[in-house]
Amino acid sequence: MAKIALITGVTGQDGSYLSEFLLGKGYEVHGIIRRSSVDYRERIAHLEGTPHFHLHYADMSDSMSLVKLVGKVQPDEIYNLAAQSHVQVSFDAPEFTADVDAVGVLRILEAVRTNHLEKTCKIYQASTSELYGKVEEVPQSETTPFHPYSPYAVAKLYGYWIIKEYREAYDMFCCSGILFNHESERRGETFVTRKITLAAARIAQGLQECLYLGNLDSLRDWGYAKDYVECMWLILQHPTPEDFVIATGVQHTVREFATLAFHHAGIELRWEGKGVDEKGIVEELRIKNEKLKIKEGDVVVRVSPDFYRPTDVVNLLGDPSKAKRELGWNPQSTSFEELVELMVKHDMQKVTREHFNAAEYLEKGIVK
Repeated sequence: MAKIALITGVTGQDGSYLSEFLLGKGYEVHGIIRRSSVDYRERIAHLEGTPHFHLHYADMSDSMSLVKLVGKVQPDEIYNLAAQSHVQVSFDAPEFTADVDAVGVLRILEAVRTNHLEKTCKIYQASTSELYGKVEEVPQSETTPFHPYSPYAVAKLYGYWIIKEYREAYDMFCCSGILFNHESERRGETFVTRKITLAAARIAQGLQECLYLGNLDSLRDWGYAKDYVECMWLILQHPTPEDFVIATGVQHTVREFATLAFHHAGIELRWEGKGVDEKGIVEELRIKNEKLKIKEGDVVVRVSPDFYRPTDVVNLLGDPSKAKRELGWNPQSTSFEELVELMVKHDMQKVTREHFNAAEYLEKGIVK
C-alpha cells in the first residue's frame, strides 16, 4: 500500500516541491490549507485534481481541526512546514508568530498522540538556521549552541525543543531539519532573494528604476528549495530519529546575490560607498530596450535603513557533513550560480508576461 503523507504549509514554496517529490515516490499526499477569500494556491494549482493529492481545511492555531484531520487521514509521515516564516514580520506580529511557529508544533504532536499514532507516524519539523542567530561559531552544525535573535527564531527554538522532548519522553519518531536559507522561483516575493530577482527583471525591462535593500553585508548559505525537500524525506527514512543541518556549506553576501542577479538580467554592477551610503551603479548594459529607463552610470540599487532589522543575523553558514555522510544527500546538486540564474530567468519571463497582459488590457480598454 502507498504511504500516506500529511503536509502542513502545503501551499508554500517547500510544500509545493515536497508534494511533487512525494507524489513521484508513489505517496498519497494530503495537504492542509486555510480558508481565504484570496487565491493563494498558485504553487499547487497544477496538482489539484490529480490522483493521490488531497487538500483539507484546518489551521495550526486550531488544535481540534488538527486532531480530527490526523484521525481521518491516518498519516504514516507528517511534514510540518507551516509557519509565519518572515523574520522581519515576526517583530511586527510576535504573538501570532509564537502561536503558529511554537505552539503549532505542540498541537501537531498532541494530535498524533490523541489519535494513538505515536508508534506508527513519523514527524518532520521544519526548523531554521535562525536558531543560531548571534552565531557563536562558524560554520554551524548540529552541535553549535543556539542564540536566537528574533521573535521568529525564539518561536522556532520552542518547536525544536518540543520535538526533542517528545522524541525522548514518548519514544516518537520525530526530527528537526535545521534548514538554512533555501530559495527558488516559488519563493515569496517579500523575501530578499525574490525581491532582488524581480527588481532586476523589472529594471531590465524598463518597469522600475531602483531597488532598495537593507544590510548588503549579511552573509547567507543559500540553497535550492527543490533540493532541500529531498533531504526532508531522507531524514524520515533514516533508521533512527535524529536532527540534521540542511545547508550547502557555501556562503554569499546579499551584495553578491544582487550582483549575480543583475548580471543574468543583462546589467553589470559596480559598488561604491559604505553602509547606508553604498550604491549599486550600472557599469555596463548588455541589453537593448527602447523602453529602458536607465543608462550606464545610473544608480539602480540603494540601501534603505527601513529594511534593517532591530537585531540582524549577519553570518550564517551551515555544515551539512552529517546529512552528506548519514543520508547520502548532495547539497550541491544546484549551485548558487545556477540557483540565481533559474530565479532571474523565471522572473524575466514573469515580468514580460504580466506587462504584456497589462498593456493589452489597456489597449482594449479592459482596465484603465
